Formats: sequence, structure tokens, C-alpha cells
Amino acid sequence: MDTYYASMEKRRINALRDFDILDTTPEQPYDDIVFLASQICQTPIALITLVDEDRQWFKAKVGLDIHETPRNQAFCAHAIQQPTKMFEVEDATKDPRFIDNPLVTGAPGIRFYAGVPLIAATGEALGTVCVIDREPRTLTMAQATSLSALGRLVMSMLEMRRELHKDKAN
Repeated sequence: MDTYYASMEKRRINALRDFDILDTTPEQPYDDIVFLASQICQTPIALITLVDEDRQWFKAKVGLDIHETPRNQAFCAHAIQQPTKMFEVEDATKDPRFIDNPLVTGAPGIRFYAGVPLIAATGEALGTVCVIDREPRTLTMAQATSLSALGRLVMSMLEMRRELHKDKAN
């Protein structure tokens, strides 16, 4: 890992930790957002993910029973590398980055992925709001725009949560 990337990754991890959200209990507003993402994008799986050094952890989820996956298997780890745009994989079985991924070759059988990065006010990508399907596909423009709006909403909620916790600590 080059020095610049290591420095940026350290800054990103510090920003994520500053939100004090990892490993918290489920919260209805976040659950509602993944429900809406799943409905709007017509996918069986929707997640709010946060990517730390070793894993992607799910703050909210629809369609999966697990709470996290290793970072080296995470589609979201790729999405946060391009924080200014939605990351979309139409068919993971035809994408060399994911063709051998255990989440593609085994359960849950990911074929389609779309994720919008959750960008902190300081510019770091913390994770994503993403939707997943077991069939290849593409989001419509309306679905992509709606997913982006949901991502901004999640980030606003995270920022408000952080400020509330800071105020209580003082």
C-alpha cells in the first residue's frame, strides 16, 4: 500500500470511528431506509454498510441474515474507492473483480450490485447504501436518483446522531 493511500485510509477509518456507529443495535429509521431502497429498486436485498479495516458491517439490512462480511469480499469496499458516484455492477459473473468472489459463487448469489457511498462532511466515504439482486440488471435513472437521495438521508442522520452524542458528552 502506498503512503498516500495509507494516509487517506487512516483518515477514513478515523472519520468512521468518530461517528461511533459500528456494532450499534438496529434502529428503525435506518431499517426504514433499507426497506425503501429495496422497494424502490425492486431488489431482494438492501443494506446500509460501514466499511472498517477488516469488514463491512451492516447497520441495517433487508434480505440477509448475516451482520457483516470480510472487507476483501465486499462490493462496498470498491464503491467507497469512487466516492463521487454510484458504483454499479450489472452482472458480477462477468466482472473480473467479482467473478471468483464467494458472495457471487455461493450464498447469497450476488449478480447485481448498486451502491452509493456515504460521504462524511469532511469528504471520507464511510460505507454505502446499496441494493443487491440475484439476477443481472441495471437501475433506472429514477431508481439511481432515489438511491442517491437515500444515501444523503442516511449521511444526514449519521451526522445528526454524532452531534447529539457530542452534545450529551459535553
